[in-house]
Amino acid sequence: MMEKKLVVAIDGPAGAGKSTIAKLAAEELDYIYIDTGAMYRSVAWKFLQSKQDFSPELVSKLAAEMTITFKQEAKLNRVFVDGLEVTDEIRTLEVTEIVSKVSAVGAVREAMVAQQRRMGEAGGVVMDGRDIGTVVFPHADLKIFLTASAEERASRRYKEMLAKGMQVDLKQLQSDIEARDKQDCERKIAPLCCAEDAIFLDSSNMSIQEVASQILTLVQEH
Repeated sequence: MMEKKLVVAIDGPAGAGKSTIAKLAAEELDYIYIDTGAMYRSVAWKFLQSKQDFSPELVSKLAAEMTITFKQEAKLNRVFVDGLEVTDEIRTLEVTEIVSKVSAVGAVREAMVAQQRRMGEAGGVVMDGRDIGTVVFPHADLKIFLTASAEERASRRYKEMLAKGMQVDLKQLQSDIEARDKQDCERKIAPLCCAEDAIFLDSSNMSIQEVASQILTLVQEH
């Protein structure tokens, strides 16, 4: 009998380590990691390829017509648009500069959510975000709300930035994170909240590997 592959939804505030954990868990489980950020970058890339002036109508049309797929290979999450690999192309400065504008279009989000749901139909996917368990996959097999204290998230970010040689103020970082939390929780479209059936996981005193191991255990228990 084949082992059922699950849909794993990981939500939580900024800086909680969701993407890192989701990628690690997907790799360990041999699941597909649905990188939502890469999906919006793919729409932005497709728009740039069109060589046309920006309009919500144009990016909405492109998003509705394109097909995005992921393939895990040698620890790399490869991204394809209509069968063409764009893993590196979507990380260019040009894409970075336009992606926020593209992702702010409501119809683009609707198209991406529809694709994410199709990807999850067969199971075997891990996805992270702010509203995965509440909006995108409300019937996910396993929902996790991953968080950490604002102090801990600020400390992690502080260490990352110092390691990159950047000058940063720890108190300001914490203040920014707390402001982001408030904004995410109060936004009108799909606010950040813990689904009623989600497992609450506080990673403040846990390592990345400890969190990933706990999630793998939860998957095995399902």
